[in-house]
Amino acid sequence: MVQVRPGIAYDCDVLVIGGGIVGLSTAFAITRVAPGTRVTVLEKEPGPARHQTGRNSGVIHSGIYYRPGSLKAQYAVRGAAEMVKFCAEYGIAHAVTGKLIVATEKDELPRLHALVQRGRENGIPVRELGTAQIAEYEPEVRGLAAIHVGTTGVCDFVGVARQLAEASGAEIRYGARVERIDRRPELGVAVRTASGEVVRARVLVNCAGLYCDEVAWLTGDDPEMRIVPFRGEYYELARPELVRGLVYPVPDPAFPFLGVHLTRGIDGGVHIGPNAVPALAREGYGWGVVRPREVARTLSWPGAWRMAGRHWRYGAGELRRSVSKGAFGTAVRRLLPAVTVDDLVPTAAGVRAQAVLRDGSLVDDFLIKEGARAVHVLNAPSPAATASLPIGREVARRALAMLGSV
Repeated sequence: MVQVRPGIAYDCDVLVIGGGIVGLSTAFAITRVAPGTRVTVLEKEPGPARHQTGRNSGVIHSGIYYRPGSLKAQYAVRGAAEMVKFCAEYGIAHAVTGKLIVATEKDELPRLHALVQRGRENGIPVRELGTAQIAEYEPEVRGLAAIHVGTTGVCDFVGVARQLAEASGAEIRYGARVERIDRRPELGVAVRTASGEVVRARVLVNCAGLYCDEVAWLTGDDPEMRIVPFRGEYYELARPELVRGLVYPVPDPAFPFLGVHLTRGIDGGVHIGPNAVPALAREGYGWGVVRPREVARTLSWPGAWRMAGRHWRYGAGELRRSVSKGAFGTAVRRLLPAVTVDDLVPTAAGVRAQAVLRDGSLVDDFLIKEGARAVHVLNAPSPAATASLPIGREVARRALAMLGSV
């Protein structure tokens, strides 16, 4: 057992677990708001942003999808503008391209119109398009109607994470996997890593992403949710000239997933995806990656079974697109009829850390909870990269308030 002991000097004031974009943004915000605060970041990988941050579409989301008043809506709208400014200030590759959200079936039209209203409520400029107008933006895309969202863009989120780490002035320790946590409310927090190193801090911040629920348990707090990992599989488009910018389907409001979309990245290539299939490990980037202990933990959570029972039809479609390139291609052709199976080139997958409640509900908003001397970020999938600067400030505010009271 690693212990916090009276009379032992603290190694830092705030200890952040997790070197993804949210953890690094939190470190950046703390040192900006309270200069002189000693911050240490522990990241188990040899570098930053190796998981959710570095394995997504690279999209700066506008915030149009999210319920007005929710943290996702507030932070994504604010974060999109701040992310563009941050990239410009530090010379990080980015572009504000705008995007189309396209209805291809009549039953999608009411949902598309609802998105127009939601965008307006969230303060996002939206232009409604008819069939002929879609071609002005994307000549190869077909649909009954669409909306154009001009504030959407793309950027290098890994570059952003590296810059946050450098500009924060925090001590970043890579290759530091957390194994034990001893939290004493009257004293502080001590963390032991796999190498046997012990770090003592006054306040702990949990930004562990795919492992945030496990870190909460190690701290002694019940997160009241579990991370259920969903793999998102991508293809690259062999003929990138077919797509000018970003093209999305109309999402199903019952799910926090946006559907298979087309994204022209900052490198000029076009990514297609992701789908959303259960992963057999928290870092299960392919069907061949299986960690029985992690699968067992997922299956032992009642919410996982309730979620599966409620959404099995949706899940079956996603699984079919995972195992069949032809089925994936069929989904893409709804938006881009010119695509053939030969145009789809497999590329790196990502895993979404999706929080699921005991009743089977998918947590649809960012979720931040506090314990004694601890702040836990328990649900921060997409659009968390877009919203990382406002999220970081909010987590920093809570951590500094906690620090001031001990």
